[in-house]
Amino acid sequence: MNAALVIMAAGLGSRYGGNKQVDGVGPNGEVLMEYSIHDAIRAGFTKVVFIVKPEILGLVRTLCGDSLRGKTTRGGKPLEVCYAFQDFESLPAFYTLPAGRTKPFGTTHAVLCARDYVNEPFCVINADDYYGVDAYRAMYDELCRLPQSGRATMVGYLLKNTVSLNGTVSRGICRVENGELTGVKEALKIQLYPDGHIADIADGTPRPLDPDTPVSMNFWGFTPAIFDELETYFEAFLRSDDAKTNIKAECLLPLMVGEELKAGRMTVSVLHSKDLWFGMTYREDRGRVAEDLRRLHESGVYPPSLRD
Repeated sequence: MNAALVIMAAGLGSRYGGNKQVDGVGPNGEVLMEYSIHDAIRAGFTKVVFIVKPEILGLVRTLCGDSLRGKTTRGGKPLEVCYAFQDFESLPAFYTLPAGRTKPFGTTHAVLCARDYVNEPFCVINADDYYGVDAYRAMYDELCRLPQSGRATMVGYLLKNTVSLNGTVSRGICRVENGELTGVKEALKIQLYPDGHIADIADGTPRPLDPDTPVSMNFWGFTPAIFDELETYFEAFLRSDDAKTNIKAECLLPLMVGEELKAGRMTVSVLHSKDLWFGMTYREDRGRVAEDLRRLHESGVYPPSLRD
């Protein structure tokens, strides 16, 4: 079955201090996207869609896209590669951009920007996260089972494995019952303390969080029917006072999914991976990620180079 891997690579990386999506952290300069693409092709995915800012298109093509020429899918067909822009040109005509706005409008808008390139079940990921080999196998198998509409899926990870001692992170805190997602709440300022306890400090008063709470790391599986819902939700966001006045306001995918759940328009299965997630929220995370990748190459999970 055809399935697309949609990679969100347009974030500014403000906490990281640069375009972390194109930071060569692997032993041969591989970027994290290359691991995701490698694992997805092995799992059965047949298309890759990069969502990028126009100004980094050339860099993404050089680091990732060009190396995909000649790549074949598990079924032996050429891998399809597309590029979608997340920029202000794709905003609806009714919306007036606030003065000083430079930040992209978040993950809901990012996925919506890929609409013209996706006509098959698809998986959405962050460009700067490592999700593990097993996660893509589980996701592809579940995508093969999804009906045309009303059903989605996600891979969940434990909160304790997705936080950083180098600063706060935002995560979609998930409620899961019998393998089904029943709700998502975005926690925007999660702090890991040296003694191991975790709290949401967004309101100024630390609110303890269970380290074993499942969270969304933006590893979602949808069918193309989701695009109509994304458009409706995003346009409602743009009409809000926050979007009109707050130059940093974002429309986040986990919150959109949560609204669909509450409205009864969608059900979401929650998959689990035996692999660990890791990523680079802060530049100080880079050394740990580089070491983890080196070990995966040395243990045979990956070949000596992903670019051969």
